[in-house]
Amino acid sequence: MLTILGFAMIATFLVLIMMKKMSPIAALVLIPALFCVFVGKGAHLGDYVIDGVSSLAPTAAMLMFAIVYFGVMIDVGLFDPIVRAILKFCKADPMRVVVGTALLAAIVSLDGDGSTTFMITVSAMYPLYKRLKMSLVVMTGVAAMANGVMNTLPWGGPTARAATALKVDASDIFVPMIPALAVGLVAVVALAYVLGLRERRRVGTLSLDDALVRVPETETETVLVGAGAAGGASGGRSGAGAGAARGGAGTGGAGEAADRDAGSEAESGDDFKGLDPNRPTLRPKLYWFNALLTVALLTAMIMELLPIPVLFLIGAALALTVNFPRIPDQKARIAAHADNVLNVSGMVFAAAVFTGVLSGTGMVDHMAKWLVDTIPDGMGPQMGLVTGLLSLPLTYFMSNDGFYFGVLPVLAEAGQAHGVSTLEIARASIVGQPLHMSSPLVPAVYVLVGMAKVEFGDHTRFVVKWAVLTSLVILAAGILFGII
Repeated sequence: MLTILGFAMIATFLVLIMMKKMSPIAALVLIPALFCVFVGKGAHLGDYVIDGVSSLAPTAAMLMFAIVYFGVMIDVGLFDPIVRAILKFCKADPMRVVVGTALLAAIVSLDGDGSTTFMITVSAMYPLYKRLKMSLVVMTGVAAMANGVMNTLPWGGPTARAATALKVDASDIFVPMIPALAVGLVAVVALAYVLGLRERRRVGTLSLDDALVRVPETETETVLVGAGAAGGASGGRSGAGAGAARGGAGTGGAGEAADRDAGSEAESGDDFKGLDPNRPTLRPKLYWFNALLTVALLTAMIMELLPIPVLFLIGAALALTVNFPRIPDQKARIAAHADNVLNVSGMVFAAAVFTGVLSGTGMVDHMAKWLVDTIPDGMGPQMGLVTGLLSLPLTYFMSNDGFYFGVLPVLAEAGQAHGVSTLEIARASIVGQPLHMSSPLVPAVYVLVGMAKVEFGDHTRFVVKWAVLTSLVILAAGILFGII
């Protein structure tokens, strides 16, 4: 009964948010509360929620201060060289923009933190997607998949959890998997290329010089003029002329469309100062201090010198104090990022209700046991393949902790009984991460969709099929190379 209710609760949640009948925060709170009553454990709801909040509180704290820290680093221009390099590569070509998104997300993912990756990637690419009228779910989907592949780094979380749960060395899991993961990353870039071609056919292209138009001196914003009607069906052909700067007169149909686009953006209140080379928050004289501080922070994270929330708390305090010595300026920077902080932390604590009920009522345990029991005896020698396939739905519907500490040991034991090594099971368990990074139970995904102003349901509908394909490519490569 608990198994059925567990799957029903997850299905209800996904259907309601994908149909936009409820907001994710409301669904994360109300649906598990309702199912907790159905299970007959409504009296324990408070205990389950407190347990869930207690387990996710460090994550919420980490995200809060990480958003402030990297928000400040973006404000002061630490990542502007990366942005300029990506923009130079993209050349306002939708295909290059999507591929650039994948490459940027993969590079930034080396720090092992999904929230950091999404903040930097969205801040860099969002203006281009908006001005070129490209699909924002393409950006969120590609970024999530690239980060999911890179999330398998030993300091990213899943590999370390698998190593801890099965008492093996993390390097013995990760290093042999590098060829398969590299194939997965190539698959993400190839997918980005295909999606980019589709976007190019839909919106056309402009040259970078045409797309970057300087606004009058009274404004401090670099405007990226959208392709709009320019070359919509012309494939790779350039649009017929670039629109004038905001407020200027367009020349021809494409220019007028671009002007209307710029005006509509101004009316909607969207702020594209992330790429403004003259924004007042820039601190070029402190560039190397900020770079060294960030390297030191990431190094301390990898070496686990202090808990990650503590590191980001200290890092945010240092970044604010050094870059903005005046208290009013510090308050202004905190206020500038308050919306993201509130949205993400609120989502994390709402997710704590979902995970608390799922675990506290025993639904997770029953669901895992049912899945393991349904594996036919004849599949025993193929437990590596089975584990890889199960990692897709299980890491999507469960937290990494629940899967790696609750389910993986059971799968490893079953594998050993059929002569499959523990290391093979551990390696297979990480192939589902490209899909996992878009799970509603992953706090970082709310940073991604929140900053990109994309509905979570729209992101889910778009990314799931591609993320599953990427995960299967990694699994197939692992089997083909004899790693799994």
